[in-house]
Amino acid sequence: MSRTARLREAAFELFEQQGYDATTVESIAERAGVGRTTFFRAFGSKEDVIFPDHTDVLARVRERLASSPTEQAPAAVTEAARLVLRRYLDEGDLARARYRLTRTIPALRAREIAHMQQYQREFREFIRGWTQEEPGADLRAELMASSVVVAHNHVLRRWLRGVSEDPEAEFDAAMTQVRRTHAPLSPADPTTDQTDQAGTTVLVLRTPADPDEVLPALRRALAGNETASG
Repeated sequence: MSRTARLREAAFELFEQQGYDATTVESIAERAGVGRTTFFRAFGSKEDVIFPDHTDVLARVRERLASSPTEQAPAAVTEAARLVLRRYLDEGDLARARYRLTRTIPALRAREIAHMQQYQREFREFIRGWTQEEPGADLRAELMASSVVVAHNHVLRRWLRGVSEDPEAEFDAAMTQVRRTHAPLSPADPTTDQTDQAGTTVLVLRTPADPDEVLPALRRALAGNETASG
């Protein structure tokens, strides 16, 4: 295990045992078996121990978006957001421990929100090329970027709380909902839910009439629907 990993492990152990405020840089270094100087070579502050290096993830998000044609913006943003989700999933219990901390320490929560806002800005700037909106008047791009982040966070929180057993599948479903809301798919798109494109919708209401009387009328209505759509 690297020194950085040992320091992070030691820090989270102490945070869980005695609380964030009561844990000092010196105590983290001592638990990890290194000196204070070594700690500051790896991290700039106690707060930095908690959060992963988002610079790397942000760079990967930008690269994913930059490599995608503008007309594929909805799909590209979905896959870019998936990169962020997988970073947390790969961390496992460490991500869950961070979640417990950020729920109770306002300063940590503010930093986490700032990270998410960075991703949202990247999504908005990319989506704006697709919506053809001008900066400052890019409401549609802003709404879609915000929805992507909200959907991502919804799935992530469920996993962090131990509610979701398949966060990737939930993420796919959430992003499909975002695209249906902000970027309706074309019938030719293989991911389009064909039940939304065609078919018969039946609305069932209670009635005191005998079923034998209702069924002929229902058949006639369905036959009329087929004729009209044919």
